[in-house]
Amino acid sequence: MSLRVVFMGTPDFAVPTLSEIVGQGHEVVAVYTRAPAAAGRGMDLRPSPVHRMAERFGLPVLTPKTLRTEEAAETFRAHGADVAVVVAYGMILPRPILEAPSLGCLNLHASLLPRWRGAAPIQRAVMAGDAETGVAVMKMEEGLDTGPVAMAERVAIAPDTTAGELHDRLMVLGADLMVRALAALSRGALSFTPQPEEGVTYAHKISNEEARIDWAKPARAVHDHVRGLSPFPGAFFTADFGRGPERVKVLRTALADGRGAPGALLDGEGLVACGEGAVRLLQVQRAGKGPMAADAFLRGARLPAGTSLA
Repeated sequence: MSLRVVFMGTPDFAVPTLSEIVGQGHEVVAVYTRAPAAAGRGMDLRPSPVHRMAERFGLPVLTPKTLRTEEAAETFRAHGADVAVVVAYGMILPRPILEAPSLGCLNLHASLLPRWRGAAPIQRAVMAGDAETGVAVMKMEEGLDTGPVAMAERVAIAPDTTAGELHDRLMVLGADLMVRALAALSRGALSFTPQPEEGVTYAHKISNEEARIDWAKPARAVHDHVRGLSPFPGAFFTADFGRGPERVKVLRTALADGRGAPGALLDGEGLVACGEGAVRLLQVQRAGKGPMAADAFLRGARLPAGTSLA
């Protein structure tokens, strides 16, 4: 049985779920997404990835600045939705919105709840060195990712997996999980289990300064920090190439043997000392440039062994 669905999402992560819902024959009566934002060198207004996909399907798109007005609630209720599906929408849903669909609001969250509730669960899981994560479908309530969970899928995180690689796996897995949840919901067979009270952690947004690499930490922590922020926003260090300090993103590292003052280049091929042990830089990116191999970057930048990376 098909459902009347309001879909609410914004980034690339949400696109496969929207596509799967349409492909399964559900009636998507409206798509809510964040308003077009300025991006690129020209700072032109660009619609979100979900916005673009919705238009390809010929679906009506709404980009309200807030959902906290009576007008917004009336508009939402007028859709007559059975269910709302929320995937990385980027706005809090107030009670009138949560209560509008007859079967409630389902959220696809990229963690094994209650670990990593909040805005950046994929990055936080990798940064913390977690060995596994997953995706979960939960029923939304007013708390931040506190609702009961219906279904979940686990995924192992390999020691060198980046947040970007994990993101791409989870968005496909999550799309499949959500359409299975909707199929069960349409049969009246979707049940929910309250989240445990123990093990709650929060995946706060990544701040700009937090992305700076702290070389005083052990090599494993530096490595996890780098891969957890790769490719976005990118862990970074600063170095002087003759024009003052310049920021360099580090996209890939490997654990390596070595010791020295934290942040010191130990050779000309990207071996950097940490508080304990060392990491080898494998891929970096200067401002305004594309990613490149770290050894080629170091040769071109003429950073000799002994240089301190801040």
